[in-house]
Amino acid sequence: MMRRGWIGALCAAGLASLGAAFGANGAAAQGRDLTVVSWGGAYQDAQREVFFRPWQQASRQRLLEETWDGGVGVLRARIQSGANSWDLVQVESEELLIGCEEGLFERLDFAAIGGRDHYIPAAVHECGVGAILYSFVLAWDRARMPNGPQGWADFFDTQRFPGRRALRRGPKTTLEIALLADGVPPAEVYRVLGTDAGVDRAFRKLDTIRRDLAWWERGSQPPQWLASGEVAMTNAYNGRIAAANATDGRNFGIAWAQNLYTIDSWVIMRGSPNRARALDFLRFVGQPEVQAGLPPRIPYGVTARAANERIAADVLAQLPTAPANAGAALQIDDRFWLDNLDRLNQRFNTWVSR
Repeated sequence: MMRRGWIGALCAAGLASLGAAFGANGAAAQGRDLTVVSWGGAYQDAQREVFFRPWQQASRQRLLEETWDGGVGVLRARIQSGANSWDLVQVESEELLIGCEEGLFERLDFAAIGGRDHYIPAAVHECGVGAILYSFVLAWDRARMPNGPQGWADFFDTQRFPGRRALRRGPKTTLEIALLADGVPPAEVYRVLGTDAGVDRAFRKLDTIRRDLAWWERGSQPPQWLASGEVAMTNAYNGRIAAANATDGRNFGIAWAQNLYTIDSWVIMRGSPNRARALDFLRFVGQPEVQAGLPPRIPYGVTARAANERIAADVLAQLPTAPANAGAALQIDDRFWLDNLDRLNQRFNTWVSR
């Protein structure tokens, strides 16, 4: 769920130096356990209970977990170095598109994981299968702010709602939120953002709260910062806020109005010696009865067609896919970001460093 393309540049040299010692040892690679990489925190805790441990018990095979903060540069560096030890990675939508175009991932054999019709259409891609649907929502601590913000316009209103506020570092979601707060309807956001005038408009809006902004880089940070009082409000993954309420006794509010939703996918890294085991894992976690165990632990939408009918109504109401939450939502446009990320990253970084 996080995108950190610049990490690839930092990692590339170190990974390349490992390549000769590790990557060349094909026999060692063939014998290693399946390594699954996800986003850490409350989400990976839920995955461990619902997916990882049950698959190990059912298959009688070991599974190693790792975490990452995202960025196609990380994946690119691993493949290029020959030192890649990751088999299955959960990626964001534009990482799926870029990595597939660059040949970083294996083509998926959908017949081995239940078939294309087994999943909702948005979950099916030649290089990946959908893992979860999730939203970026506006969150605050009701204990400190009983009458909290109701939408992105309130996020930018420092007179009525004083205090620091946080956004995810980077142009993606940040620029959309700025335009939504400035009155652009969700259906018009990417048309406006596709023009120079629209980009200027978004940054002008961000200028109005520049001194009050903090930037988070890991999904665990927003609930931590709200709990400590470091920020008054923040955008955040809906599941992380709900998990903090459920497991840490927090009283965080969620404003679903104009939330930004998207889908993450599982990919198999190119050349993985564990391709067969990876497909068996995906087959297992793609079962509706297995997927239905995730939302009660962390409220993200799931991708197997028959999963929702196995989920309690009160849990379904908390998901990004619930009609009340999805009605005025903005779907993040993957193609837009594939075409514009580098340009807008440069503009964003220049703006932040001023």
